[in-house]
Amino acid sequence: MRFPSVSSSILDVVGQTPLVALDRLAAGCPSRVLAKLESANPGLSVKDRPALQIIVDAERQGLIRPGDTIIERTSGNMGTGLALASLIKGYKLVVVMSAGNTVERQKAIRALGARVVLVPQVTGKPGQVTGADLKRVEEVTNQLTRKLKAFRADQFKNPSSVKAHETGTGPEIWKQTGGHVDAFVSVVGSSGSFTGVSRYLKKKNPAVRCVAVEPTNAAILSGKRKHPGRHKLQGVGYMEVPQLYDPALVDEFVSIGDREAMHTARLLGRTEGILAGYTSGANVAAALRVARASKTPITVVTIVTDSGLKYFSTDLYE
Repeated sequence: MRFPSVSSSILDVVGQTPLVALDRLAAGCPSRVLAKLESANPGLSVKDRPALQIIVDAERQGLIRPGDTIIERTSGNMGTGLALASLIKGYKLVVVMSAGNTVERQKAIRALGARVVLVPQVTGKPGQVTGADLKRVEEVTNQLTRKLKAFRADQFKNPSSVKAHETGTGPEIWKQTGGHVDAFVSVVGSSGSFTGVSRYLKKKNPAVRCVAVEPTNAAILSGKRKHPGRHKLQGVGYMEVPQLYDPALVDEFVSIGDREAMHTARLLGRTEGILAGYTSGANVAAALRVARASKTPITVVTIVTDSGLKYFSTDLYE
């Protein structure tokens, strides 16, 4: 029997996430800040979209078939998204992570049936993954890819990461706002979401301001930093220019420090009832800056990249 309102699998509910006005947090500001809750995806993060897109596109290109092994380096969110898609579609998944990423992410991936390979940190502290740590994770991933003859999802280079947001997240934001978007504010990690959403919004209206957010201690894209520094924003700021990054889309840079990101994430929970992580805190903090700096009322859209449930082992919610 078919039920018209019943999804056939968990993958059918990836995307179409809510857009919520942060009017309590932005009280007194004539502009509005809207948050795209990517934490509402089944894997609780923005990475569910590109994870599914990467696998679907690889299937269409004949690069993988059920039973094959997929491998990826990740801070955790992409790993969770790939674990969901691999589970439903019948693939084996190996996820390579730095031991500095949160234990909640490791456990979530294992709970979905994937194998997690933890790489000891080189220089970072728990919760603070550095560029050196990421380099070591990449080395291990390359070694395992050859050994297992696995398909590398390669989120940092795979154009499917951008496609997922250019054809999904961007159009959703445009539709949900009725086309009334003045600024889009987002961190740049692999740059899939920033590039994809910005590209779509600028196609619809070239006047949309696209603001790239970086950790203060790793502001390499804006040229403010030349050497790596530690920070707590997981999944971004590894002191390398992402291959998917398109500087032509950037109208402005905003750098956010750990303290401001944490403070804003906590306020987001206590004022709006939205539990989020460090990176989401940075996004919202930057969006509030852009909104408050505007001389005329504008609509600013940002992304809650993942759920605060992934950070209870950290100092974020102590």
